[in-house]
Amino acid sequence: MKPFLSLLLPAALLLFLVPRNTEARAQEAAPRPALPVTVLLVRHAETSASTKTNQNPPLSESGESRAIALERLLSRAGITHVFASEFDRTRATVRPLAGALELEIETVSALQRELQVQKLRDLPPGSVALVCGHSNTIPALIRDLGGGGEFERDREGEPVIAHDSYDRLFLVSLPPSGSAAASTIELRYGE
Repeated sequence: MKPFLSLLLPAALLLFLVPRNTEARAQEAAPRPALPVTVLLVRHAETSASTKTNQNPPLSESGESRAIALERLLSRAGITHVFASEFDRTRATVRPLAGALELEIETVSALQRELQVQKLRDLPPGSVALVCGHSNTIPALIRDLGGGGEFERDREGEPVIAHDSYDRLFLVSLPPSGSAAASTIELRYGE
């Protein structure tokens, strides 16, 4: 009878383990949900002169401090792409972070909003992009990406960030195509 039990025990164990292995393999083979693309959007930091009198002013001391605060805040956020407009103030705002992460700053003209939106939508799933723009471009980009937010309105009724507001950081999560709408979170950063 002992030889019979010695054969029965391994067979029983085999029957017990097979369904679990099959179930585990089925779970591994099941398609994993696509990851969203995360887009962080900020207006450039404070400038040393008004953009009404100088179209391309550098950052002020406060602006440089804000750029460093942005780098500290986002250095571990998994940023994979950095975008800025052609102006010095946007590039200087993201330069500390791009340098720390050894990423190139990709320039997209402030006038080419559709191109910027397309570049963001074309990023691989799981990408995390930072976009630095202007008081009149960031709200429109958020809207074009399907996000939302509370903004002032200019004379033409277009959404804008208040002239003296430099601390707003928007996070727009772009779900995989064909799924739910984009979601938006607004945060504040710096002093």
